[in-house]
Amino acid sequence: MPNPLPKPKLSIIIPVYNEEKTLVEIIKRIMIQPWDKELIAIDDGSTDRSLAILHELSQKHDHLYVYSQKVNKGKGAALRIGFEKATGDIIIIQDADLEYDPADYGLLLIPLLDGRADVVYGSRFLGGPHRVLNHHHYIANKFLTNLSNLCTNLNLSDMETCYKAFRKEVLSLVHLREDRFGFEPEFTAQIAYHNLAIYEVPISYSGRTYEEGKKIGWKDGMQALKVILAAQWHLRRSK
Repeated sequence: MPNPLPKPKLSIIIPVYNEEKTLVEIIKRIMIQPWDKELIAIDDGSTDRSLAILHELSQKHDHLYVYSQKVNKGKGAALRIGFEKATGDIIIIQDADLEYDPADYGLLLIPLLDGRADVVYGSRFLGGPHRVLNHHHYIANKFLTNLSNLCTNLNLSDMETCYKAFRKEVLSLVHLREDRFGFEPEFTAQIAYHNLAIYEVPISYSGRTYEEGKKIGWKDGMQALKVILAAQWHLRRSK
Protein backbone atom coordinates (compact mmCIF):
# COMPACT_ATOMS: atom_id res chain seq x y z
CA MET A 1 0.00 0.00 0.00
CA PRO A 2 1.46 3.43 -0.92
CA ASN A 3 2.11 5.95 1.83
CA PRO A 4 -0.20 8.96 2.29
CA LEU A 5 0.93 12.30 0.83
CA PRO A 6 -0.64 14.96 3.08
CA LYS A 7 1.02 18.07 1.57
CA PRO A 8 2.34 17.24 -1.89
CA LYS A 9 3.80 19.50 -4.51
CA LEU A 10 2.17 19.01 -7.91
CA SER A 11 4.02 19.00 -11.21
CA ILE A 12 1.44 19.71 -13.91
CA ILE A 13 2.78 18.78 -17.35
CA ILE A 14 1.08 20.44 -20.32
CA PRO A 15 2.10 19.60 -23.91
CA VAL A 16 1.16 22.40 -26.31
CA TYR A 17 0.69 22.30 -30.06
CA ASN A 18 -1.10 25.15 -31.83
CA GLU A 19 -3.37 26.10 -28.93
CA GLU A 20 -3.11 29.90 -29.05
CA LYS A 21 -6.88 30.28 -28.57
CA THR A 22 -7.06 28.35 -25.28
CA LEU A 23 -3.71 28.86 -23.54
CA VAL A 24 -4.56 31.96 -21.54
CA GLU A 25 -7.75 30.42 -20.17
CA ILE A 26 -6.37 26.95 -19.39
CA ILE A 27 -3.35 28.36 -17.55
CA LYS A 28 -5.62 30.71 -15.62
CA ARG A 29 -7.76 27.72 -14.56
CA ILE A 30 -4.68 25.76 -13.51
CA MET A 31 -3.10 28.59 -11.53
CA ILE A 32 -6.19 29.25 -9.41
CA GLN A 33 -6.22 25.68 -8.09
CA PRO A 34 -5.29 25.69 -4.36
CA TRP A 35 -2.26 23.43 -4.43
CA ASP A 36 1.49 23.88 -4.12
CA LYS A 37 2.39 23.42 -7.77
CA GLU A 38 4.62 24.02 -10.74
CA LEU A 39 3.34 24.11 -14.31
CA ILE A 40 5.70 22.78 -16.96
CA ALA A 41 4.61 23.69 -20.49
CA ILE A 42 6.31 22.13 -23.51
CA ASP A 43 5.61 23.73 -26.86
CA ASP A 44 5.74 20.94 -29.42
CA GLY A 45 6.80 22.86 -32.53
CA SER A 46 3.72 25.07 -32.74
CA THR A 47 3.30 27.11 -35.91
CA ASP A 48 0.94 29.66 -34.35
CA ARG A 49 1.61 32.06 -31.43
CA SER A 50 1.48 29.38 -28.74
CA LEU A 51 5.15 29.63 -27.77
CA ALA A 52 5.08 33.44 -27.65
CA ILE A 53 1.96 33.35 -25.48
CA LEU A 54 3.59 30.86 -23.13
CA HIS A 55 6.61 33.12 -22.71
CA GLU A 56 4.32 36.08 -22.02
CA LEU A 57 2.41 34.09 -19.40
CA SER A 58 5.63 32.90 -17.76
CA GLN A 59 6.43 36.55 -17.01
CA LYS A 60 3.19 36.75 -15.01
CA HIS A 61 3.36 33.40 -13.22
CA ASP A 62 6.45 32.53 -11.17
CA HIS A 63 5.81 28.80 -11.27
CA LEU A 64 5.22 28.44 -15.00
CA TYR A 65 8.25 26.99 -16.80
CA VAL A 66 8.36 26.90 -20.59
CA TYR A 67 10.31 24.51 -22.82
CA SER A 68 10.07 24.00 -26.56
CA GLN A 69 10.82 21.59 -29.37
CA LYS A 70 11.72 23.16 -32.71
CA VAL A 71 9.68 20.61 -34.66
CA ASN A 72 6.46 18.80 -33.82
CA LYS A 73 7.32 15.39 -32.34
CA GLY A 74 4.08 14.51 -30.55
CA LYS A 75 2.46 14.38 -27.13
CA GLY A 76 4.59 11.52 -25.81
CA ALA A 77 7.84 13.24 -26.75
CA ALA A 78 6.72 16.48 -25.10
CA LEU A 79 5.65 14.65 -21.95
CA ARG A 80 9.07 13.01 -21.60
CA ILE A 81 10.64 16.46 -21.46
CA GLY A 82 8.15 17.49 -18.80
CA PHE A 83 8.78 14.35 -16.75
CA GLU A 84 12.52 15.04 -16.77
CA LYS A 85 11.98 18.59 -15.48
CA ALA A 86 9.35 17.76 -12.84
CA THR A 87 10.28 18.30 -9.19
CA GLY A 88 6.89 17.61 -7.55
CA ASP A 89 5.67 14.65 -5.52
CA ILE A 90 2.71 14.05 -7.85
CA ILE A 91 2.58 14.38 -11.65
CA ILE A 92 -0.63 15.45 -13.39
CA ILE A 93 -0.95 15.42 -17.19
CA GLN A 94 -3.01 18.30 -18.56
CA ASP A 95 -4.00 18.95 -22.18
CA ALA A 96 -3.66 22.54 -23.40
CA ASP A 97 -7.22 22.80 -24.70
CA LEU A 98 -10.31 23.21 -22.53
CA GLU A 99 -11.60 19.63 -22.77
CA TYR A 100 -10.42 18.77 -19.25
CA ASP A 101 -11.16 21.00 -16.26
CA PRO A 102 -8.42 21.61 -13.64
CA ALA A 103 -11.22 22.00 -11.08
CA ASP A 104 -11.23 18.17 -11.11
CA TYR A 105 -7.70 17.94 -9.66
CA GLY A 106 -9.15 17.38 -6.20
CA LEU A 107 -10.95 14.25 -7.42
CA LEU A 108 -7.76 12.90 -8.97
CA LEU A 109 -5.71 13.58 -5.87
CA ILE A 110 -7.89 11.99 -3.15
CA PRO A 111 -6.72 8.36 -3.70
CA LEU A 112 -3.11 9.56 -3.89
CA LEU A 113 -3.26 11.78 -0.82
CA ASP A 114 -4.75 9.12 1.44
CA GLY A 115 -2.33 6.41 0.32
CA ARG A 116 -4.67 4.16 -1.66
CA ALA A 117 -3.21 4.72 -5.12
CA ASP A 118 0.03 5.01 -7.06
CA VAL A 119 -1.80 6.10 -10.22
CA VAL A 120 -5.22 7.68 -10.77
CA TYR A 121 -7.08 7.89 -14.09
CA GLY A 122 -9.80 10.48 -14.59
CA SER A 123 -12.54 8.67 -16.50
CA ARG A 124 -14.91 10.42 -18.88
CA PHE A 125 -17.29 7.46 -18.69
CA LEU A 126 -18.04 7.09 -14.98
CA GLY A 127 -20.90 9.53 -14.76
CA GLY A 128 -19.35 12.99 -14.83
CA PRO A 129 -20.92 15.72 -16.96
CA HIS A 130 -19.74 15.62 -20.56
CA ARG A 131 -20.49 17.12 -23.94
CA VAL A 132 -22.29 14.76 -26.32
CA LEU A 133 -20.05 14.14 -29.34
CA ASN A 134 -19.21 11.73 -32.16
CA HIS A 135 -20.36 8.14 -31.52
CA HIS A 136 -17.65 6.67 -33.76
CA HIS A 137 -14.94 8.27 -31.61
CA TYR A 138 -16.59 6.83 -28.50
CA ILE A 139 -16.70 3.33 -30.02
CA ALA A 140 -13.03 3.53 -31.04
CA ASN A 141 -12.09 4.65 -27.54
CA LYS A 142 -14.01 1.80 -25.92
CA PHE A 143 -12.50 -0.73 -28.34
CA LEU A 144 -8.95 0.37 -27.50
CA THR A 145 -9.70 0.45 -23.77
CA ASN A 146 -11.21 -3.04 -23.87
CA LEU A 147 -8.28 -4.43 -25.86
CA SER A 148 -5.85 -2.80 -23.44
CA ASN A 149 -7.78 -4.31 -20.53
CA LEU A 150 -7.67 -7.74 -22.15
CA CYS A 151 -3.89 -7.51 -22.45
CA THR A 152 -3.21 -5.96 -19.03
CA ASN A 153 -5.99 -7.64 -17.01
CA LEU A 154 -7.16 -4.25 -15.77
CA ASN A 155 -10.78 -3.08 -15.78
CA LEU A 156 -10.32 0.56 -16.78
CA SER A 157 -13.24 2.39 -18.34
CA ASP A 158 -11.11 5.04 -20.10
CA MET A 159 -7.52 4.09 -20.92
CA GLU A 160 -7.19 6.97 -23.42
CA THR A 161 -8.04 9.73 -20.94
CA CYS A 162 -5.66 12.67 -20.72
CA TYR A 163 -6.08 12.96 -16.96
CA LYS A 164 -3.50 10.67 -15.39
CA ALA A 165 -2.08 11.57 -11.97
CA PHE A 166 0.65 9.55 -10.32
CA ARG A 167 3.41 9.58 -7.75
CA LYS A 168 6.68 10.79 -9.21
CA GLU A 169 8.48 7.56 -8.29
CA VAL A 170 6.33 5.77 -10.88
CA LEU A 171 8.57 7.37 -13.52
CA SER A 172 11.50 5.27 -12.30
CA LEU A 173 9.57 2.10 -13.20
CA VAL A 174 8.38 2.96 -16.71
CA HIS A 175 10.46 3.28 -19.88
CA LEU A 176 8.49 5.39 -22.34
CA ARG A 177 9.35 5.56 -26.03
CA GLU A 178 6.14 6.49 -27.84
CA ASP A 179 6.26 10.01 -29.31
CA ARG A 180 2.59 10.60 -30.08
CA PHE A 181 -0.72 9.46 -28.55
CA GLY A 182 0.67 5.94 -28.20
CA PHE A 183 1.85 7.21 -24.81
CA GLU A 184 -1.55 6.31 -23.31
CA PRO A 185 -1.52 2.52 -23.93
CA GLU A 186 2.24 2.32 -23.42
CA PHE A 187 2.03 3.94 -19.97
CA THR A 188 -0.98 1.80 -19.05
CA ALA A 189 0.74 -1.45 -20.04
CA GLN A 190 3.82 -0.62 -18.01
CA ILE A 191 2.06 0.38 -14.80
CA ALA A 192 -0.07 -2.77 -15.06
CA TYR A 193 3.09 -4.85 -15.45
CA HIS A 194 4.44 -3.43 -12.17
CA ASN A 195 1.19 -4.19 -10.32
CA LEU A 196 0.77 -0.61 -9.15
CA ALA A 197 -2.34 0.46 -7.25
CA ILE A 198 -4.56 2.10 -9.89
CA TYR A 199 -7.77 4.02 -9.25
CA GLU A 200 -10.33 5.67 -11.53
CA VAL A 201 -12.46 8.68 -10.63
CA PRO A 202 -15.24 10.39 -12.64
CA ILE A 203 -14.36 13.71 -14.27
CA SER A 204 -16.17 16.24 -16.43
CA TYR A 205 -15.36 16.43 -20.14
CA SER A 206 -15.97 19.21 -22.67
CA GLY A 207 -14.77 17.50 -25.83
CA ARG A 208 -13.99 19.35 -29.04
CA THR A 209 -14.95 18.44 -32.58
CA TYR A 210 -12.28 18.16 -35.28
CA GLU A 211 -13.54 21.47 -36.67
CA GLU A 212 -12.86 23.03 -33.28
CA GLY A 213 -9.29 21.76 -33.19
CA LYS A 214 -9.30 18.14 -31.95
CA LYS A 215 -6.06 16.55 -33.14
CA ILE A 216 -6.25 12.81 -32.49
CA GLY A 217 -7.37 10.86 -35.58
CA TRP A 218 -7.75 7.38 -37.00
CA LYS A 219 -4.00 7.03 -37.61
CA ASP A 220 -3.41 7.58 -33.90
CA GLY A 221 -6.01 4.90 -33.18
CA MET A 222 -4.15 2.45 -35.40
CA GLN A 223 -0.86 3.32 -33.68
CA ALA A 224 -2.49 2.81 -30.28
CA LEU A 225 -3.61 -0.65 -31.45
CA LYS A 226 -0.04 -1.49 -32.45
CA VAL A 227 1.33 -0.17 -29.15
CA ILE A 228 -1.11 -2.25 -27.08
CA LEU A 229 -0.11 -5.47 -28.85
CA ALA A 230 3.60 -4.65 -28.97
CA ALA A 231 3.72 -3.66 -25.30
CA GLN A 232 2.05 -6.90 -24.29
CA TRP A 233 4.54 -8.95 -26.34
CA HIS A 234 7.52 -7.01 -24.96
CA LEU A 235 6.42 -7.21 -21.33
CA ARG A 236 5.69 -10.93 -21.55
CA ARG A 237 9.17 -11.52 -22.96
CA SER A 238 10.74 -9.57 -20.08
CA LYS A 239 9.07 -11.76 -17.42
